[in-house]
Order: sequence, then structure tokens, then C-alpha cells
Amino acid sequence: MHDGIDPEITEGESVMVRKRRKGIYILPNLFTLAALFGGFYAVIMAINGHFDMAAVGIFCAMVLDSLDGRVARMTNTQSAFGEQMDSLSDMVSFGAAPAIISYVWALQGLGRWGWIAAFVYCACAALRLARFNVNTGVVDKRYFQGLPSPAAAALIAGFIWLMTDQGVKGSTVAWPMFALALYSGLTMVTNVPFYSFKDVHMKKSVPFAVIVSIALVIAIINIDPPIVMFGMFVLYGFSGYVIYAWRRTKGVQTSVISTSTEEPDERDLHK
Repeated sequence: MHDGIDPEITEGESVMVRKRRKGIYILPNLFTLAALFGGFYAVIMAINGHFDMAAVGIFCAMVLDSLDGRVARMTNTQSAFGEQMDSLSDMVSFGAAPAIISYVWALQGLGRWGWIAAFVYCACAALRLARFNVNTGVVDKRYFQGLPSPAAAALIAGFIWLMTDQGVKGSTVAWPMFALALYSGLTMVTNVPFYSFKDVHMKKSVPFAVIVSIALVIAIINIDPPIVMFGMFVLYGFSGYVIYAWRRTKGVQTSVISTSTEEPDERDLHK
């Protein structure tokens, strides 16, 4: 007697209830957590007045952020959880952290103008990351749509690191910091194309001269890291407008939305 309950149905239902529990891949998320710690560390250092270390924290977060996705692809451990975790980490390290550091270092002396500039940067970083997530499937992988948030954070952190290294106090360059924060923030939400370097494949063989060039770049950076690195990111920060102007001059499509023949609703995005 089973009190009117069919044992076969009961067994089947129990199998359905016991679903396989999904796990979390450790390796790529360790890199993501380390990048998140870099942003958190940068904020703590800024609060304690160590702005050079705060800038270094942002740069470390950039390196780690560039590795987590590559590690996930190399080890075939991509996951939806990892993508969401990466976006949240980027918002802290490249959105909130640079805004707070720039405000504590220089912008607070401008009163309401200072926190407005910091908020505009932070808000634009959030908008840029949200747009990146929803446009992943339609954007040309060779280019970013707008200045990527790590590069925008590098402009802020690089400027602070350079000025601190030169002994310049933030209060004396508050307005240049104001302009840089607005430029970095607003450029993140433009449609200006910035080269992504995603078509560079590490597994392919390269000429010997490429390795020599990389060694020369490393040597040049070591001459004076704050000046060289800030200069490199300034060049990259303006490179998108150069690409945009060149495309307009040549009559080439300026939008980085990939052309699709399967999605007719996207045709208007390519104008």
C-alpha cells in the first residue's frame, strides 16, 4: 500500500527535484576578484593620501581585468556568472574608484563642480558598461564603441600619478582634472571607434622584429613610467577621434556595429 501514490511518479518527481547544482569556475573569477581588489585598494590608498599607490592599484586592476577573459577562454571556463562578475568589478575599479580618487585628490576644491565632474565620469562608466553588455553580439570585435572604461580610468590614474611624481598638488591642477574627467567620461559613451587589439592572436607566430619592438617598449616605459604610460594612454584616448575622422574622410562606415544580413532590424544602426 502506498496511500494512493504511484511509486513510479514519486520516483520521477524526486529525480526532477534533485537538479544538478551549478558551480563557479575558480580560476577566471580569481583574476576578476583580484582586479576588484585593485580598485578597492586604490580607493583606500586615496583616502589615506597615498595617491601614487592609488594610481598603481588602478593599473594593476587593468592588467588583471585583461587576463580574466583570456584565462577563461584558454581554459574553456566561460560562464554567465563570470561575465556579470567582470562587469561589476569593472564598475568598481574603472568607474567608482577613479571618480572617488580624482575627487579626493583635486576635484573637492571646486565645490559642486568637482563632485559633478566625478559623478559624470562615474555615470558614464556605468552607461558604457551596460551598453557594452547589450551590444556584445553586434559590435565589430576589432573596435570598442567609445573609449573602454579601463583606458578612461588609466587617463585619470595616469594624470594623478604623473602630477604626484612631479610633486604637484591636486589643488593646483583642479581644473585640468575637471576637464580630463569630463573628457574621459563623455568619450566612453560616444560612438567613436577605438581599436580593441582583439584581432591580435597570441598563439600565432610573429616576426622576430615584433619581439624586439616589445622589448624596446618595455625599456622605454622603464625610463620614466609615469610620463611614458600617461603619454601612451593620452595617445590612445585621442586615437578614436583620429580613426573616426579618417573614416569620415574616406567615406567608410563610421559605426562599429557589425553589418548583419540575418537581423533586418539592425540595418538602421549602420548609418
